[in-house]
Amino acid sequence: MAQHQARKRFGQHFLTDEGVIEAIVRAIAPARSDKVVEIGPGLSALTGPLLRALDHLTVVEIDRDLAARLRRDYPTERLTVVQDDALRVDFTPLGSGLRIVGNLPYNISSPLLFHLMGSADRVIDQHFMLQREVIDRMVAPPSTSDYGRLSVMLQARYEMLKLFDVPPEAFDPPPRVVSAVVRMKPLPAQRPRAKSEACFAQVVARAFAQRRKMLRKGLGDWAKLVQWDAIGVPETARAEELSVGQFIALADCVHDAGGC
Repeated sequence: MAQHQARKRFGQHFLTDEGVIEAIVRAIAPARSDKVVEIGPGLSALTGPLLRALDHLTVVEIDRDLAARLRRDYPTERLTVVQDDALRVDFTPLGSGLRIVGNLPYNISSPLLFHLMGSADRVIDQHFMLQREVIDRMVAPPSTSDYGRLSVMLQARYEMLKLFDVPPEAFDPPPRVVSAVVRMKPLPAQRPRAKSEACFAQVVARAFAQRRKMLRKGLGDWAKLVQWDAIGVPETARAEELSVGQFIALADCVHDAGGC
């Protein structure tokens, strides 16, 4: 079979280290009847080990050559191949109780994480390999340099744990960065949440657009709508100092006053 050449436009870096593969599968700990969806199966580094533990696996692969290879290598009753861009895939038809895994292309990791938030109520957990720098931002606490819009938006929806680092030499071709693996578990329906998810997203984005400015300046005309004392946030605070709960309270103030 011809060797597949990694395609830069798809951000392809194929995992080859058996020890790392085993560690990821152990972290996922799949049961036979689990409904697992793998994003970006590539050359089946994870696909094969997952199928040994599962009755059935669904994969999402954008590369038509790799999708065709997967269809040749595995029977349809064991493997369902969705040939599409994961950024466009509607995960709703796949049902509920999903466990999503994957070595995500670094060039679309943040947009894909936001896209998957729309299906979070159907998901049990997510295990992803990403650029370590991105995962550090995902799990960062307030008042740290890594804490930002990505941190707040994801932490409002998921409980996240960075599991372990993965060196460049675990891939072919090796990326120029260190990778890491993260576990994401959607928070329950009774979690603290904003009155308007859209307003929350807008407030967080505006607050971090000029993160070095005090919120009373960074929020622009929305600042005068906020009851700062009532929510326990000084108007001289900067975005990186606020917890997720404080951002929710801030967004609710803006929303109640008709700001967004």
